[in-house]
Amino acid sequence: MTLDSGALIAYERGERRAGSLIDAERRRRRAVTVPTAVLTEVWRGGPRQHCLQRLLADCVIAPLDERLARHAGELMGRTGTDDPVDAIVAQSAARRGDVVLTSDPDDLQRLADELGTIRVRGV
Repeated sequence: MTLDSGALIAYERGERRAGSLIDAERRRRRAVTVPTAVLTEVWRGGPRQHCLQRLLADCVIAPLDERLARHAGELMGRTGTDDPVDAIVAQSAARRGDVVLTSDPDDLQRLADELGTIRVRGV
């Protein structure tokens, strides 16, 4: 499972659906991945993010390399979208064939439809 910013924010806020889906993956010992671009969007530091810090300690943090950046840019070009973080999330998840957990399934679904290798699930 790959988490986008909305999924991390929902988890941090204690939203039950996000928590149950993410925690189920962790209990099954399945990898939960957070692309570095997502971490940049949500991380502000400080004591308010203690819950998020604990979650991230159990996640795989996927780096943004040149190949991923180029593929994400090409995906934006093909789909006419303008959110680079969404494109990075989609391309990162495509590397593993992951489900993307998001609070904005419509935007990610458009990218998923183009890739054909990932599924989108809303929180």
